[in-house]
Amino acid sequence: MNNRDYSVAAAQIHFLPMQTQDLDAVVAIENAVYPYPWTRGNFEDAMRSGYQAWCARHHAGAAHGETDDTTDSAANILGYFLLMVVLDEGHLLNISVRSDMQRLGFGRALLDRVVSMARELGLTSILLEVRPSNARAINIYSHYGFVSIGRRKGYYPAPDNSREDAIVMRLSL
Repeated sequence: MNNRDYSVAAAQIHFLPMQTQDLDAVVAIENAVYPYPWTRGNFEDAMRSGYQAWCARHHAGAAHGETDDTTDSAANILGYFLLMVVLDEGHLLNISVRSDMQRLGFGRALLDRVVSMARELGLTSILLEVRPSNARAINIYSHYGFVSIGRRKGYYPAPDNSREDAIVMRLSL
């Protein structure tokens, strides 16, 4: 993807806090993109806990300065993220892009918003966990500047009642 493609993708996103009425769309995205997805209850708990929970809504006319009352509709959600703030550090709990919108620059735009928000909140770093089997995500995070700082053994559920480690990555701000 070139910079122009990314600029167009970023211009087509409108971020709004995740609301209860968004959860059907969010859970549908989650179920489509992860083999072991978060449940609706996980999202509800995160929202109740006051985590930074945001939805990215697609608005094709935004690149041309148009407005659209449907921007807030759950049907326009193309991705989301949840960031837990602990003292001066952010923990990126979940970040996802709808499968039909992947590889178009929206993931980078979501990460840009996460980092921008973290800086606005005065955070010094962002942590995340990623499956070693998720080479695509590791590549995205590495190119963004995240570095591997450790492993959590048996962190994720895996097939046949087994567990998969997590690579812990950090981005210093």
